Amino acid sequence: MLFSTMNKSNRFRMGSFKIFDLMLNQRNIHELTCRFAAVLLLTCQCLADDGYEMDDFLKREYSLTKPYQGLGSSSSSYWDLMGNAMITTDHVRLTPDLQSRQGAVWSRVPCFLRDWELQVHFKIHGHGKKNLNGDGMALWYTKERMQTGPVFGNMNLFTGLGVFVDTYPNENKNHERVFPYVSGMVGNGTLAYEHDRDGQSTELGGCTALVRNIPHDTFLLIRYIKNRLTIQIDVDGKQEWQDCLDLPGVRLPRGYFFGASSVTGDLSDNHDLISMKLYQLTVERTPEEEEEEELIPSVDNFEHLNKVEVQEEGMSGVQLFFTIVFSVIGIFVLGVVAVVMYGRWKENSRKRFY
Repeated sequence: MLFSTMNKSNRFRMGSFKIFDLMLNQRNIHELTCRFAAVLLLTCQCLADDGYEMDDFLKREYSLTKPYQGLGSSSSSYWDLMGNAMITTDHVRLTPDLQSRQGAVWSRVPCFLRDWELQVHFKIHGHGKKNLNGDGMALWYTKERMQTGPVFGNMNLFTGLGVFVDTYPNENKNHERVFPYVSGMVGNGTLAYEHDRDGQSTELGGCTALVRNIPHDTFLLIRYIKNRLTIQIDVDGKQEWQDCLDLPGVRLPRGYFFGASSVTGDLSDNHDLISMKLYQLTVERTPEEEEEEELIPSVDNFEHLNKVEVQEEGMSGVQLFFTIVFSVIGIFVLGVVAVVMYGRWKENSRKRFY
């Protein structure tokens, strides 16, 4: 009797354990299902609109982020400083708000990635009033590094890609642009940037970007994927990318260096670089595309991109004054001659009458 009672009790306990174990398994299955759905959702969100996947692994050897430990003169550094550039806890200041300064930062490691995306966090601010500030900053992917010159602190006749954040209009006669202005240029070592014309004759395109003295963060994105160059900006504080330039047929060789530079002249600003983050983009390529290798930077059909009309030089104030004076004198002389001729004609008419 006792043995029978114990068996019933054990069966009851075993049944209870099975029910509990079944409930636990169902709970685990539900939890796993939720986790799988979350992972699937995140994976879908990582897929870009253009059909490529963005590699979440940051390429640190090509990136510059706080606390800027990989920047300096040590042998383990990935980046070099130039000129008046200096490091603070919050940014790398390329130039201070002082006249006649120039500074730059350049990567030491050449980039051999085929497809990449560079996200730049920067800030331009100063005490100068609107249109009394300068000159701007530039972002580079070039064969040369650690050079100084007139193009936003870098050399002219560069080889590679330059993206310019121009804050001062040098050509006052051109009213088509609103500054600050972002533009792109591909140089082949012989193509000159025309500073006096704000680089209009060589630009690939661009857009207005009101980036100076604003209270929120400003960002710029440069994407190079399958010979297509895209530039986007986020300067309105809405955390949304806006298209600035989208151009196919841009051919950039591998093995170039990333950099950023800035310069001030009679007018100045603080040009602060907060971060440069480079991501590798993974795309599918055909065997022919894999074998394709660019040797010289170029842009397909570049001659058709240059739509800048060459404007004739207008007259200065002195030229205009003398033009008006001589025009008045000429009209007066013509008037006198006409009066004299009319008088003679009238006199000859009277003689014939008599």
